Amino acid sequence: MIIALPGKGRLSEPSLELLNSAGIWIESRDRRLMVPTNKEDIYVLFARAKDIPEYVYKNASQVGITGIDMVYEAGVHVEVLLKLGFGKAKIVVAVPDNSEITSLKDLNGKAIATEYRRLAERFLDENDIDAEIVEVTGSCEIAPSIGIADAIIDLTSTGTTLRLNRLRIVHEIMESQAVLIANKEAVKDFNVQALKTAIESVLNARGMVYLMMNVPEDKLDEVKRIAPGLKGPTVMKVESNGMLAIHVVIKEEELFEAVQRLKKAGAIDILVMPVQRLIF
Repeated sequence: MIIALPGKGRLSEPSLELLNSAGIWIESRDRRLMVPTNKEDIYVLFARAKDIPEYVYKNASQVGITGIDMVYEAGVHVEVLLKLGFGKAKIVVAVPDNSEITSLKDLNGKAIATEYRRLAERFLDENDIDAEIVEVTGSCEIAPSIGIADAIIDLTSTGTTLRLNRLRIVHEIMESQAVLIANKEAVKDFNVQALKTAIESVLNARGMVYLMMNVPEDKLDEVKRIAPGLKGPTVMKVESNGMLAIHVVIKEEELFEAVQRLKKAGAIDILVMPVQRLIF
């Protein structure tokens, strides 16, 4: 199996870290075109994020990580297996602060600069807007200031670049984030499904902790109310008379208050452990 990952850019390091957490890592940090991993039959292909949907569609790689915006722009039929929760951003229509454009209908007859030609064409068509598309390959935000466009359609995460270039958002087209995609013919492949399960288990585990404690038997119901867990706690008898061992997974954000309440309920020997993976 070949996994296509972004070789550069904002999705690159988070993608590689996620793959490492899922138990697959490259043998060296040398980012050649294709490198072996610790798994004998799995390789990583480093590519441009915008090229990855096409590579997966044509089965040059069976799976890949890229932005959902890149998938829509490519216009190819691939299977989106998972949303990965990082690389969040928005595709927006933006204009200069001093522009008279305030709504989508004001874009009629205007020139719009973008790297997302296909996505822009669909958007304009769906909204019955007759505008000229000026295709650029980088630094889209400077197009209005140098006089080649009246507006832009571009990706923004924090909005800082837009503000620095004195641009304001007129309309949000879509939200984007990193996704795991697969070739439609390879979806049921064992390695593809194993990778999906591994990555999903890493995502499920984020923000979760594993609690182990000993609790008096007569306090079991109270402890269950304090820390019900995902599907109820695991309860076991211990050698000490009248005591139970309870194991439960809870959200880390709930830990601060939960521990104090559990202590008041009589819980002792409380152990908190990180959760590396969580498979439902």
